[in-house]
Amino acid sequence: MSGKSDIIDKLREKLAIAAQQGQRGVILQPGAIGDCILTLPLAELMKETVCPGGVDIIGHTEYLGMLPGRSCVDAVRSLDSVSLHRLFAGERDFELADGDPLIMAFAGYSWIASFLGEPDSHFEKNLIFTVNCSNSAEVITLAMKPQVEHNIHISDFYRKQFVEQSQLLSQEHNSAVGMPLIRATQADKLRGMEILAENAPAVLLRKSEAAGATRRPVVIHPGSGGAHKCWHLDNFLAVARMLEKEGTDSVFLLGPAEAERFSESAIAKIRAAGKLLTNLSLAEVLGVLGCSRGYIGNDSGITHLSAAVGIRTVVVFGPTAPAIYGPLGPAVTILQSDETDFAGAISEELQQKAVATLLA
Repeated sequence: MSGKSDIIDKLREKLAIAAQQGQRGVILQPGAIGDCILTLPLAELMKETVCPGGVDIIGHTEYLGMLPGRSCVDAVRSLDSVSLHRLFAGERDFELADGDPLIMAFAGYSWIASFLGEPDSHFEKNLIFTVNCSNSAEVITLAMKPQVEHNIHISDFYRKQFVEQSQLLSQEHNSAVGMPLIRATQADKLRGMEILAENAPAVLLRKSEAAGATRRPVVIHPGSGGAHKCWHLDNFLAVARMLEKEGTDSVFLLGPAEAERFSESAIAKIRAAGKLLTNLSLAEVLGVLGCSRGYIGNDSGITHLSAAVGIRTVVVFGPTAPAIYGPLGPAVTILQSDETDFAGAISEELQQKAVATLLA
């Protein structure tokens, strides 16, 4: 009997291990590019500790679509594909039918970390009820920003909340990033080379006299989601001219916001200072970054992407705190402007520091 009992115990142990290894998690992240990238350390933490079976993200796929296969995120789904708005209803108005798509959307997840809703809100209560209609799961509601002042990086703030609420972890997790959070694949880099060849052929035609290899350009992104976060355009133009004097080409990258914000005369100045790329998808931007020598920009989503990819990234901060919201990556240099009028200031000192870093 003891031999049979040992076999049963071992079988149960193996089944328990298999079940644990199959646990999956999902993060509800409604934020923009930078928010999504700063969530990756949380996804890594979940995957390393309680979700070895994988971690997905539900959010805006235009920001998330490039992550599977290039990061710790296994799959992404659009917020629009899941009727999450229903979870904001009052408890008396919230109903679920048999086989409801909302139930199926969370089937199979053992852990749900949500940046939507608040603790004890209708959303959280309805989410917990919905998730547990298919299987037992832990639901953790996270704040996007702290309600009181703090001095830890925002990615650490996300993980700290998860650690405290999960009641499973006690070890410290630091925000230091030794490896890229996002990997540019060889296919990405080849696509980046194609884009440069189509839009900035002179950059690829010039060869390094010393090594005979194609010189990689520096990408300059002078925009951001908020105009108050943008270093004056003349600073970026000056950096491009200084790089050119040192034999390094510049490629300016403009998104839809910058294309609308900048005047025709500003666009003309950019074209005079370097090559210009516009209307690229995030995957295409990733490809261009992957085959570039370095990057300089403001506190923006694209800057977070550059840092996460692991290339040399210089970011100029004005009103926001870099210790809290700085981009994460193995080769990030932060330049802090102390000018009161950051958006209107011209700083030769910061220009020179930026160029020295990019050429180092």
